[in-house]
Amino acid sequence: MHTSRLLRWPGTANVRTGRALATSLLAATALVAASGAVRADDGTDSQGAGAALAARSPGMLEPRLPGYVNPALPVDVGPSLRGTDLLVEPVATAGEPLHGLASELDETSYDIPGQIVVDARDDLDDASLADLVRDFSLRVMPTALTSQTRIQIATVDGPVSATLERLARDPRVEAAEPLAWVRASFVANDPLMKDQWHMARVGAERAWDFASGRGVTVAVVDTGIACEDHGPFTKGTDLASTECVEGWNFVTKTNHANDDQGHGTHVAGTIAQSTNNGLGAVGLAFHARLMPVKVLNESGWGTTADVADGIRWAAEHGAQVINLSLGGPRNSKVLQSAIDDAVARGAVVVAAAGNTGGRVQFPGASDGVIGVSATDANDKIARFSSRGQGVDVAAPGVNVTQQTICNRGRDKCQNFYAYSGTSMAAPHVAGAAALLVSLGVTDPRAVEDALRAGARVVDESDGGKLLYGAGILDAASSVVRVTQSHIVVRLLALLVLATWVARRARKKDATATSPWRASFLLPALAAGPGLFFFAPWLLPRVELAVDVLARPIADLDLLIGASVHRWLPLANALVPLGLTALFFGVKRLRPAIAGFAVGTAAYLTSVVLLGEAAGPFGRMALVVWCAVNAAACLWIARTNLSTR
Repeated sequence: MHTSRLLRWPGTANVRTGRALATSLLAATALVAASGAVRADDGTDSQGAGAALAARSPGMLEPRLPGYVNPALPVDVGPSLRGTDLLVEPVATAGEPLHGLASELDETSYDIPGQIVVDARDDLDDASLADLVRDFSLRVMPTALTSQTRIQIATVDGPVSATLERLARDPRVEAAEPLAWVRASFVANDPLMKDQWHMARVGAERAWDFASGRGVTVAVVDTGIACEDHGPFTKGTDLASTECVEGWNFVTKTNHANDDQGHGTHVAGTIAQSTNNGLGAVGLAFHARLMPVKVLNESGWGTTADVADGIRWAAEHGAQVINLSLGGPRNSKVLQSAIDDAVARGAVVVAAAGNTGGRVQFPGASDGVIGVSATDANDKIARFSSRGQGVDVAAPGVNVTQQTICNRGRDKCQNFYAYSGTSMAAPHVAGAAALLVSLGVTDPRAVEDALRAGARVVDESDGGKLLYGAGILDAASSVVRVTQSHIVVRLLALLVLATWVARRARKKDATATSPWRASFLLPALAAGPGLFFFAPWLLPRVELAVDVLARPIADLDLLIGASVHRWLPLANALVPLGLTALFFGVKRLRPAIAGFAVGTAAYLTSVVLLGEAAGPFGRMALVVWCAVNAAACLWIARTNLSTR
């Protein structure tokens, strides 16, 4: 398994490796060449989830859903809304989580009776918002991000549908819909399966040769994660070497997003469980950072409004991948708006398809989301897995083993359990997405395309696509394909641009320095495809030194964070221009500066040709930026090659 590949360093292997890395660059290029180049929304009155689910699912435990008003809790009222009735959000749900399967859930079955979400126009001031509340006689409670989103949770006296129809016609309102529950999408199974068949099935071992998720932040919007020692909560023993960034708890409204249910920690383990530490299980993108965002209470329930806030918060605080192992039947506009915002910020959003055995739940079926169905060890669709429109890819979701908490996380009790559900399938895809982002594929659409292209097709029929989407996740295939395409495009761009610069320099100066020398080529390779771009075929990039040498210089900022890389701070003309200003007087360094400049131009050219990167100001701005800087780099290179 993983350990044998990660520990290929000692003894004579090091000697052979050293010789291999000292092989000529032409032989390395030949080695790579031989390896292969490579959704309807209606607002109706509801009797609530408890009765609806009990009616549809005989034998299931009926969840005791709480009323949403809790006047015993303190209220923090903004000055402009004083005098209006306010609704207070509960911090926990009484009762047990739901067990078993539902053959199909109606969209209204998780709606909270008498509660709606009102999304006012973003430019509405506090006074106008207060007028809106009074005009409709609403009792409201602002959501956590209401100052940005103007979204309020309201209670309605009388028919909900009539109020929603009136709100829909009001020009001050962008969207109004029922407030609905969502819940963790897992079906508990027998504990502790020592063999993580699911990691082998997605090609984890091979994928780790090419990427391990360094520099990527993955938000787990869920029940929290055992990510810290705080009060009665402790960090998971098999998350000890996993970096956790600060998160947020939308249940208690603090930055301590501790897991008191267990679902979120299990999900997080599949993404980034500490690996190669001689303890417990492995995670797919084990060098990625985890961001705990708690939106589900200790019974595994939350609301569409809280999930929407959690998505927005994660994207605004630097998450490049967002995992949503939760869902419900409500096609929420508020939830869709949050997803759209996250994708616009460059975040990849992955969600479980649901465990109804029927149509895909939301947000799994939402636009812009990679919806994930669940498969078993025989590559068969799991009987509980939702299926149909909205499934983009399938992943293992039966008997998935990871560490989780027990006893609500309050006594340092931690065990490894095998869970089943699309909740367990989605984090495999989120982990694979993190691997791709760590390779510089930062555009959400490009990440999805790479995942779909690498997926194993097990059923090519139209019916099969409704079960598996593009196929079963193959993380190894996706990262190998991306790595090969990067190498081929960057090497070709380097060859073409070096040839062009040489001709332009000779045309201007017949005695110009030739670029076909080591002093030019080595810096050019380091800046373009990476000096040891062939390293993954010899040694795994799990080791930091190998990862650094295999990356182009422009990709080194990814090790700090993918959010930094969006600005391409190491891939612009300012770097070779600065080197020229400092060392132009040292004649023997000019070929190296020219090579670095051409390599940078080749990298910038590949960014445009591959179309996988997301810039902070959109695709067109990124293309213009790359073109201008590439042209400037070529001018700098030509200048440094000239002997006059």
